[in-house]
Amino acid sequence: MKFLDKAKIYVKSGDGGAGCIAFHREWSVPFGGPSGGDGGRGGSVIFKAYPNLNTLIDFRFQQHFKAETGHHGEGRQRTGAKGQDLILKVPTGTVILAEDGETELADLSVDGEEFMAAKGGDGGFGNIHFKSAVNQAPRRATPGWPGEERTLILRLKLIADIGLIGLPNAGKSTLLGAMTRSHPKIGAYPFTTIHPNLGVLYAFGEEKILADLPGMIEGAAQGVGLGTRFLGHAERCGVLLHLIDASSETMVKDYQTIRKELEDYGAGLIDKKEIIGFSKIELISEDDLKVKIKALKKVTKNLIVPFSAITKTGLDDLKKALWK
Repeated sequence: MKFLDKAKIYVKSGDGGAGCIAFHREWSVPFGGPSGGDGGRGGSVIFKAYPNLNTLIDFRFQQHFKAETGHHGEGRQRTGAKGQDLILKVPTGTVILAEDGETELADLSVDGEEFMAAKGGDGGFGNIHFKSAVNQAPRRATPGWPGEERTLILRLKLIADIGLIGLPNAGKSTLLGAMTRSHPKIGAYPFTTIHPNLGVLYAFGEEKILADLPGMIEGAAQGVGLGTRFLGHAERCGVLLHLIDASSETMVKDYQTIRKELEDYGAGLIDKKEIIGFSKIELISEDDLKVKIKALKKVTKNLIVPFSAITKTGLDDLKKALWK
């Protein structure tokens, strides 16, 4: 299934049903009188978070959604039926924004959480509503009130236990494929991953969701490269696994570059728990590995775990560190 984390849609709640003009015709009602019922309320548009969804692809091919109109009132004082609500299923972690793309209306971060995006219009009054001492047989009814309509922007922020971050080609997709059953696209060139990949990591009798977030580069927080489009996914992760390519000649700068982007982006990313994964250790000697780890420890106090996703070396230590 194709991953889609942003969608722009139009929603409209149902209009209220019209009131009815009717009069008694029964022989048992000697003086007759009005009997027109009120119209029913229109259906509302409601978003509901579902945990088994992880993409907004359903909103790729349909962008207009309208709830049912309320039913009209009827004679014998019968109120029209309420229009059926329209329930739109979205993944847990979906943020609903106004048309300007900045005003946050709801953050559905809990399974089953709901948000009424457009309330159905009230039903109109039937002629029985206008009966008075001076008007015993009113021939007046009102139409239903129109429903609400608005344009919304949906943005999905993945909810994962572990988020893989790092520069392009740091080995994130390779690690995801080695630790889970997912099969992400892997290539020996930057930006192989252009959308987040999810995998389920099973260890120590538990399951954890692992998210491979597309590679960031210098200036990502200002929109360079893939920009801030995928930085938002890191907001939901419980811990960040920061991958550093052990074969890189500028590994300290690589680490500091990503840390600066997290700080510039804000949203508390810089304060999240972080484990440093020293990837691709099969490409360097043990002596070089010790020297590079020592150099990296001068700029960070976070735990450093060397590993190789190709030879599987160090993966058990990495799992233990993540669980801890």
